[in-house]
Amino acid sequence: MKPTSSFLLFRVAFFVVAAFPATSACAQSLPEPEDFRYIGKYKPYLTREIKASTWSIGGETMDRDYTDYQSFKYYLDSLGAKRIRLQGGWAKCEKEKGKYDFAWLDAVIPDAFRRGVAPWVELSYGNPVYEGGGEPKLAGRIPTSEAALEAWDNWVRAIVTRYKNYVTEWEIWNEPDINKENTGAEFGEFYIRTAKVVRSVQPNARLLAIGIAGVPRLEFLRPFMEKLKAENALNLIDVLTYHGYAPNPDTSYPKIEEMRQFVWSYNPKIEFMQGENGAPSTHSSVTIGALRQYDWTELSQAKWDLRRMLGDHGREIATNLFTISDIHYAAGDHMTGINTKGILKTRPDKTIERPKTAYHAARNVFSIFDESMIPQPEKAPETNQPGQSSFAYRHSGSGHPVVTIWNSQDRPAETFTPQHTQIIVQGSFRNPVYVDLVSGKIFEIPKENWKKSGSTCTFSHIPVPDYPVLIADKSVLRISK
Repeated sequence: MKPTSSFLLFRVAFFVVAAFPATSACAQSLPEPEDFRYIGKYKPYLTREIKASTWSIGGETMDRDYTDYQSFKYYLDSLGAKRIRLQGGWAKCEKEKGKYDFAWLDAVIPDAFRRGVAPWVELSYGNPVYEGGGEPKLAGRIPTSEAALEAWDNWVRAIVTRYKNYVTEWEIWNEPDINKENTGAEFGEFYIRTAKVVRSVQPNARLLAIGIAGVPRLEFLRPFMEKLKAENALNLIDVLTYHGYAPNPDTSYPKIEEMRQFVWSYNPKIEFMQGENGAPSTHSSVTIGALRQYDWTELSQAKWDLRRMLGDHGREIATNLFTISDIHYAAGDHMTGINTKGILKTRPDKTIERPKTAYHAARNVFSIFDESMIPQPEKAPETNQPGQSSFAYRHSGSGHPVVTIWNSQDRPAETFTPQHTQIIVQGSFRNPVYVDLVSGKIFEIPKENWKKSGSTCTFSHIPVPDYPVLIADKSVLRISK
């Protein structure tokens, strides 16, 4: 009997998981809680086993051939992210006026969809075959001439028509605010025309605006929103996507909240998504891109990524982790060199060498925090230590509470002495366990370290590191010995 495509994908996913240890050397060096009995490791679900979640993984820059989908696609099967961000690449699709070549996207979009990873596609960048067509690179100018704008409309119409059975979300441009020639009002006009073209082909499409680089960047957002308001077009934004990289991810949220309140003053129905964020994994002399001024390792990358992911998730913000693969920027773009924010380490030819520590850590989070994990911001845990972030959840299947907690005072460090913390949680546990989300190791919390009192449980002497750990009932986790 000929194997089905689903069966083949399952076999490949199993091979990828089996080929690389789930705990890297970096994660193995993490301190373990004293006097907590080790009972096994968390066993993440494969992507197709996860019904739904808010998580996305970045698959950017294939429009400029800086990453290799055919090399990293197999890792999507076991990663657990249910969405992937792709860039449509007008200039790569239309190298000759009026003639489209979608072969490269045909090899990506349907394949990701079959793997259980829904593509959402960013419509960008410019196209130099048209005068005034903008630039095909990060921080490039948007199309401005009438001929280029008409050609842009035609390409948008063509790409949406071609992939509307696979793609329901379209993001319009990426970081337009980096190029100071792109004004908020001008981009607002460009956004409106693009959004109308998308909706003319796919009326129920979700429209994502605008991948803004700076947060809150009100000097760009204000004229953008005013333009949409003046044109009665505020309903053309379903989700506002933003980036904004901070050395300590936990310091980002006051500015994010300022931006949200500003946008909601125009339309309170607009949702928000962290459209791109992640940390490098190498020394400052190696990486390029945001946060390059700091030295990083694979361990500090994993810590940073998890703090950003769960800081977002606890606030009910969807997140796109940047990114699946290291990115090899070529001369002529906004920057040149390797951006080491990938959770997969690449070789010089852009093929994948191996998963990094952050890949395994992200797998744990993507798998645990699926649709069954319900944020409960009104039940935030009480702790006796300063400088910590903590969030409460309810597991919908069992009703048990789940808590995430980490020290958030500084940028993640290579070494950190955990703080012994008292944590008061609303809800009850039967068999509480402590989960290291980087290594996936699970430890039984000793009976002398927790007690019930009415509708709460108090945990004492819980070691809290500078990255997220979990307190959950053993029954809500898949554990391998």
